[in-house]
Order: sequence, then structure tokens, then C-alpha cells
Amino acid sequence: MADDTIQALLNKRLSDPSVAVKYHDLQWTWRQYLEGAAARAAALLAAADPQRPVHVGALLGNTPEMLSQMAAAGLGGYVLCGLNNTRRGEALAADVRRSDCQFVVTDAEHRPLLDGLDLAGTQILDTSTAQWAEFVGAAGELTPHRQVTAMDAFMMIFTSGTSGNPKAVQVSHFMATIAGLSLADRFTLTDQDTCYVSMPLFHSNAVVAGWAPAVCSGAAIVPAKFSASSFLEDVRRYGATYMNYVGKPLAYILATAEREDDADNPLRVAFGNEANDKDIEEFGRRFGVQVEDGFGSTENAVIIIREPGTPKGSIGRGAPGVAVYNSDTVTECAIARFDAAGALVNADEAVGELVNTAGSGFFTGYYNDPDANAERMRHGMYWSGDLAYRDADGWIYLAGRTADWMRVDGENLAAAPIERILLRHNAVSRVAVYAVADGHVGDQVMAAIVLNDGHTLTAAEFEAFLDAQPDLSPKARPRYVRIAVDLPSTATHKVLKRQLIAQGTTVDAGEVLWERQPRGTAYTLSGDRKGGEAGRGGSPPSTSVDRKLGGAGRGGSPPSTKPGSSVSGAGSDPSTVAPV
Repeated sequence: MADDTIQALLNKRLSDPSVAVKYHDLQWTWRQYLEGAAARAAALLAAADPQRPVHVGALLGNTPEMLSQMAAAGLGGYVLCGLNNTRRGEALAADVRRSDCQFVVTDAEHRPLLDGLDLAGTQILDTSTAQWAEFVGAAGELTPHRQVTAMDAFMMIFTSGTSGNPKAVQVSHFMATIAGLSLADRFTLTDQDTCYVSMPLFHSNAVVAGWAPAVCSGAAIVPAKFSASSFLEDVRRYGATYMNYVGKPLAYILATAEREDDADNPLRVAFGNEANDKDIEEFGRRFGVQVEDGFGSTENAVIIIREPGTPKGSIGRGAPGVAVYNSDTVTECAIARFDAAGALVNADEAVGELVNTAGSGFFTGYYNDPDANAERMRHGMYWSGDLAYRDADGWIYLAGRTADWMRVDGENLAAAPIERILLRHNAVSRVAVYAVADGHVGDQVMAAIVLNDGHTLTAAEFEAFLDAQPDLSPKARPRYVRIAVDLPSTATHKVLKRQLIAQGTTVDAGEVLWERQPRGTAYTLSGDRKGGEAGRGGSPPSTSVDRKLGGAGRGGSPPSTKPGSSVSGAGSDPSTVAPV
């Protein structure tokens, strides 16, 4: 059997005595881990209707049980459907129905999420019960549903849903295997390594960049619940040498107080995508870690890897077939041109959609969603939905999602380049740039900013910072700036801009809004859109915003709104904003 399927790779580890799973004070060898997984697969297959698709939903957190369900699907040759445990009500039910799950395997923590849902034809199995133990214990020897081939589906993984309803991506055995083998080789992972997996295991990043490299290398796996404050403690406790990430975890961790001994840890590699240049450099320095960041999506149809010499802000050059196309003309966009300060001067003709002109790559389609498949595959090419531009040397720069286009004073602007500029400020932890209605015609630029703990920022300081950025065009200068307690995000730490857009210039308690006059550069507090009681007739909050521990959202006293006082921007502790 060739090593191009998860089934084959797991079968090779059936007698492996090295450690496979570490969880709290418990450990399992690969032999023990896979024996348990095989028993689960045998029980599920014995109860399954062979006339229906053998699809098993997993509504679980990052636990040994979730790891066992993944291995069971691999060994058993059926499809595991990773259900997003942050979905609720009819949205969750729709995911179960769309993926044709015969079973949903869950636990005591997540079982209540299924109460009252219309899931006719789906059997709910609670792994916390004695009945589950009896169900698995009574299983005989495993006879796989099928001996899979490379392009057979291993899992269904739902997209993050940042721009609409999640779609069920069919992740093939080959996609998981090639990613695992590549990363294990790239970072020289062996059975002496430990992979720290704190991104949700129902998402592709944890599967292909966390679990799969461990399967391919024999490294141990630590299924963890993400916590910025306990991250370093976990790394030391488990002896973690490798971690994966997606979205903003590096920013959350860097927002915690630095200590002199932070670099005294066993971690040597952090691999993921969507971190910004500032966080990549700072995380590497602070923790003594090699950080490798690339471009990725659940579909895995557009492959771009950073390489030595990649300019700041670029995600790399891209594999053969990767290009930037105008979706209206279906032609390649013009090469990006920049002024002397490095600002993009031809966004209208240079910014387009990232495509794979060779086809769908490893992407085998969304399950049970022909309309979404038709949207992605047009004119014989895969259209990613990501905006980008390319310089004369072939380097690609992200410009946001297709919904991130803004039309300001007759000029098209992309959000991502503005976000990269704002993140240069050392007080800024996270930022989202998006469009709000102009009131006359087109859009105005709005930025929501979360500050690092212990940092302050005044409107005057922010104005001076913008003045010093030579590559920030006047039209890209935000009209509104929201100093936010937190940013709404998915379970994988991707910002939900559609929620920010829906809120417009309304801000929450403990937040402030700065407004710039249409032709000016100075920021002042927006007179009727202040957060908290101060915006409703009380004293106005100061234009100095202080991000302090113990402020709003941390159990401390409410932020002061007296003139000259500091307004807390602390918000949700990233230690408690866990994806699972």
C-alpha cells in the first residue's frame, strides 16, 4: 500500500511504541491510540447503513476523543465531518444535514448544542456515557468500509464563514498526507518531537498542519485549548517543539506581558498563516522560535509559500498556475506599480482575484453544494475570493477578500495594505479595515483597532503616526477609527468584518470613536457615537485610550469617562477567547 493515504500511514503505526498523545497527565502510545481508534471505527461501521454515505460528524473540542475519531475515520475508510462547535441552532443543524451525517459523535460538553434540533436520520452518540463505552467495547475486529485511494475524502471540513455561510470542503487523503509529509520533512520532525495543536481540530489548519505532520513523523500530539496566558506554560510542560496556528494567535500571545525567560522553552518551530510581519518577527525574537508563515485556505487550491528573500508584506511568489486575474475581463491584472514611498499607485488595474489557472489543485469540491462549486470553478480556473496584486518580480501581496474593496472618492482601495500600515504602530495589537457608507456616494474607510496591554494611544499620536507613513495615500487615511475592546472573530481567529460593517460607526461600551473631517487630518471624538454612558449625556471619554489589565472586561472597575482620564481598551482576555 502506497504512503499516499492517511489509512496507509496509520496502519504503519499500529505497533509503534512511541508516544502519540499527551493530554494533561496522561499519555498514549501510537499502538494504544490506534487500538482505541480501530475499536471506534469497528463499532460505527457495524451500526452504519451501508446504503447511505458513511459520514460521521464529530462535535467535540480539542481532546483525545477528537483525535481518536480522526484516526478511526482514517483506519476505517469512511468520512469524518468536523462540526464547528461554535455554531448554534439551525446553523449547526444545517451543517449536519448538508454533510449527510449518519452519526454525530459528541460529549457532555457539546451534547446540549444538539437539543431540539431537527436531525431526523442522524443518531447522536455521547462519548461521555456508559452506553458509548459498551457500544465500543462490543465491537469486533475492524473491517474497513473501503481501502481508500489517494483522492478519496478523508474529512469534510467547513470553511471559516468569514464572508458567508460555511461550506463543506472535501479534504482528500492525499491533501492531508502530502501536507503532513512536506511539513515533517521541512521541519525535520521525528518521534522525538511534540506537536502542540491548539487550533480547532474541526478546521483544516489543525488537521493538515498539526495532526498530519505528527502522523507522518511519529511525533507526539498535544490537543490543547488555546490560551494566550497559559501558552508558554503548556509548551514547557509538554516539551512542545512544534506548533501550528491560523489567524491571530501570535498577536494574542504577544499581547501578554513579556518576561526575561520567555525564550527558555523547547519550542523551535511555529508554522501557520495570516500572521503579520511585525508579529512574525517579534514572536521569533521573544520566544527564540523559527516562525514560518504562508498563504493557506481550507480548499488548498492556491499554493503560495514564503521563501528566502520574500519582501515584507508579500506572501511569496506562488506555485505554477497561480496568478492575479480581473474577474470581469477574465484576464491577468497589470503589474503593480509603486511610488517612491512604496505606495501602490495603480490599484484599479493591478488588484484582482487570486486564481489557479491550472484548475482546482488539491481541491475536490464542496460537498452537496453545486452553486458554491460553480462559483469557485469558472472559465476552467479556480477563483479563490482573495484579492491580491503582483509586483514586477512576481511577489504577491494580499489585498483582502473580494468584499474588502472600498470605493473612496472615485478610487478603489483594498483593506489589507492599509491594515499592514496601521500594524506598524507598536501600541496596536490587531486591526480591521473596512468600508462604511459615505452618506453621499461610495464608501469611507473605517478602522477598528485593539491595543496591546499596557499601551496608550491618543488621537494626536495616531495622527502623527499616520503623517509619518510615506506609503499611506490621503484617501486611505481612515475617516473613522474605533478603539475597540475586541474584534468579532471566528473560532479560527479570523475577523468577522461583516459584523463590524453592520455596526457602522456605532461603538460598544468602553470604546471610543475618533472621526476625521472629510478634508482634514486631525481626529476628534465623534460627538454622538461614544461608547458607554458617556455617549449618552455623561462626561466625554478622553481621547487617550489606555489598554490595561484589570479594566473593562477583566473584572475590574468600569473605565472612567471623566475628561483627562484613561479609557480602558482591555476587553476580552485572549486567554479566555478559546476556539474550542
